[in-house]
Amino acid sequence: MHKLKIISTVLLILAFNSKILAQAFKLDELEKFNQLSMDSFKNEIKKLNYKYYDKTESSEFTLYEYDSSDYQYKIGKFQYTTDKSSDRIEFQFKAKNEYNQYLKAVTGLGYKQTETGKIPGGETYVDYFKNKDHIRLISPKTGEPNDPYTILIFKKL
Repeated sequence: MHKLKIISTVLLILAFNSKILAQAFKLDELEKFNQLSMDSFKNEIKKLNYKYYDKTESSEFTLYEYDSSDYQYKIGKFQYTTDKSSDRIEFQFKAKNEYNQYLKAVTGLGYKQTETGKIPGGETYVDYFKNKDHIRLISPKTGEPNDPYTILIFKKL
């Protein structure tokens, strides 16, 4: 009986720690983050054990970025000064299988591929729209195994 308690406790601790160590998000969670004010976003993301990474400010936008505790994920929130349609959540992750899961979720929700291209760093992107909702998936450059995959969720207006 004592061994069963120890094993149960260890399993509970491992399950709890694995939830804390790595936190990916579903599409609806990313969309909800996008609807929050910057202050609310910062509070929510800290509750999920993400750690402050960086803040970037310009005359056009403010960006706050946070890392997961295991450094497998990074999330950022952009707020633009004048063009609110550019407000977005940027979520970075390292695994191709997660990219495939996001792609399946996006297309499963009825988003249609509309445009492809390259961003200035050389990564390829694919835009998906459903009505006026906009999601962009970005793949790392070929041959760059440590570069992250990225999903951008643009703010609904």
